Amino acid sequence: MDFTKYNHTVTERFIRYAKIDTQSNPDSDTCPSTMKQKNLGKLLVEELLAMGIKDAEMDELGYVYATIPSNTSKQVPVICFCSHMDTSPDCSGENVNPFIHSKYNGQDIVLPNDKNQIIKFVEHPDLAAQVGNDIITTDGTTLLGADNKAGLAEIMDAANYLMLHPEIKHGAIRILFTPDEEIGRGADKVNIKKLGAQYGYTMDGESLGHLENETFSGDSVTLTINGIPTHPGFAKNKMEHSIKIAAEIINRIPKDKTPETTENKQPFIHPTSINGGLEQVEVKFIIRAFDTATLKTLETELEEITKSVLSNYKKSSFNFVVTEQYRNMKDVLDTCYHVVDYALEAISRTGVKPVLSSIRGGTDGSRLSFMGLPCPNIYAGEHAFHSKLEWVSVQDMQKATQTIVHLAMIWEENSN
Repeated sequence: MDFTKYNHTVTERFIRYAKIDTQSNPDSDTCPSTMKQKNLGKLLVEELLAMGIKDAEMDELGYVYATIPSNTSKQVPVICFCSHMDTSPDCSGENVNPFIHSKYNGQDIVLPNDKNQIIKFVEHPDLAAQVGNDIITTDGTTLLGADNKAGLAEIMDAANYLMLHPEIKHGAIRILFTPDEEIGRGADKVNIKKLGAQYGYTMDGESLGHLENETFSGDSVTLTINGIPTHPGFAKNKMEHSIKIAAEIINRIPKDKTPETTENKQPFIHPTSINGGLEQVEVKFIIRAFDTATLKTLETELEEITKSVLSNYKKSSFNFVVTEQYRNMKDVLDTCYHVVDYALEAISRTGVKPVLSSIRGGTDGSRLSFMGLPCPNIYAGEHAFHSKLEWVSVQDMQKATQTIVHLAMIWEENSN
């Protein structure tokens, strides 16, 4: 297979997708959480149909499904490639203006429309491998959306390649694009039966060559504190202030168990929002650990801290609700390790050294794995995501595209 003769479409697709505002909204109860995500879904369907993929469709919930038909007589398991359409609500995704820095020179990158936004070489070690490559950033006023429009563009480019090259033998390949991954709902409404795949891969990782077979396990905690309000002029020995109680609880979280102080496989407790007033406050937390036992230990620790603080406020009360979010996909992938092995081989065939790693987060693949679709995470090339300093390499996206094609071939080669 000679990709030097193929005119990759991944860059043009990425820039086109990045310009469409698809931010999700955690405060919305709809699916998708923002209807504007369907604008991108509609475009993706149109482009898939134009490739000759006849069954491409978007359902009423904003999920896009499509099939690249099998072209082999072998009985190949149906595999799925998945990416999400939404971008993070952490930073503006409106009026995104992608900017290409051709033949990166190894220096700091000053973003053109906000000179205070600088991608510093010393703070972004992955830039060292990008000298001579083409780097895409924003203009400095929004996020870029490489998380996960790089993955979308790579799957679309790979689909385009396979449709143009029927001599490349492969089984049936299902394409799945989801809304609302950034707010933890990406897999909520996936129709697994309709999808009809046996194994899957999310294209949502970071550095070139990386494959992630392990994620955090994640839960959320909603803590409601009910205090005792009184007039502040007559509050002595009467008022029990919910905001101050919440502040005490947060302050007692061990300093070595927060995102700011942890790395690698260290777990954490993280308050994400606090809302309310004197009488009642709601504090939301996320709890993360690589094993469920540690997750439960942290939740117990947070509840015991809450009880200890509330013991000093005899008239106040609290409610502590834990909600499961996702679990470490390694528990599933260890039962079918060939899914991971094939992906490592596919990365290697592109001339890139594969790196098996863990991710301090979750992907749609975390949920999908426990829904019956074992689903490791392949790099998409996105960096500094959820920020104005987000960037992606054109050449890395091309290698990710090639990885998808090789992976389709490997599944066919290993089938009867």
